[in-house]
Amino acid sequence: MELRFGTRQSDSPWVDIVWTCTSEQVTEMTSVAGPRWGLVFWEQDGRAYTSITGPETRTGTAPVPEGATFTGIEFAVGTSLRAMPTPALVDAGVELPDTTRRTFRLDGARWETPGPDDAEALAERLVRAGIVVGDPLVAGVLRGHRPDVSGRTVERRFRAATGLTRGAIRQIERARTAAGLLAAGDPADDVVAKLGYFDEPHLARALRCYVGRTVGQLREGAGGAIALDLDQRLTS
Repeated sequence: MELRFGTRQSDSPWVDIVWTCTSEQVTEMTSVAGPRWGLVFWEQDGRAYTSITGPETRTGTAPVPEGATFTGIEFAVGTSLRAMPTPALVDAGVELPDTTRRTFRLDGARWETPGPDDAEALAERLVRAGIVVGDPLVAGVLRGHRPDVSGRTVERRFRAATGLTRGAIRQIERARTAAGLLAAGDPADDVVAKLGYFDEPHLARALRCYVGRTVGQLREGAGGAIALDLDQRLTS
């Protein structure tokens, strides 16, 4: 049983990651914590669906439609939907009604369903329509800028834009990066040093909380299907 993932980074200021996935004889997977909201489009048995996904603060188990094909857009941290602020989507999601194989409905308008190469064009159209908005302060801080406001103001803006604290976002991203390094064969002590964990037990706790895998499982590709592109072919 397996999920076949493909991902690419985006050079759009509005989109971080575009991914595709095909499920083969998989009915559930380990979901992985992530700081972004997104749009997911999928087809199963000739029917089309669209969902809005929210940031996830912990790992869990999620059902997988068997034999489905997916395209997902993960929007940049700090962006939000005008009609559905990101804090309202934390650890939640919404399936959109009235989806066809060619179009979906969002914020009262109908949009063309994108393929993986059309994600940035869709994002730009949504931004121009005012449906996707962003907080420039959050985007600047994530790029390393130091805003001329208090730390308390920055934290408040992060919570308002993302539903998460800056610390939570860093911890989630660090655990996801650690999982990828371990799956690629990096020794655990190297990952600890590279990513600033206190020690290997600290790393293990983070992986358990945010990824749902042990160091050994990541090295061996074991533990079942997982919603993370570790090596393009994740088997159970």
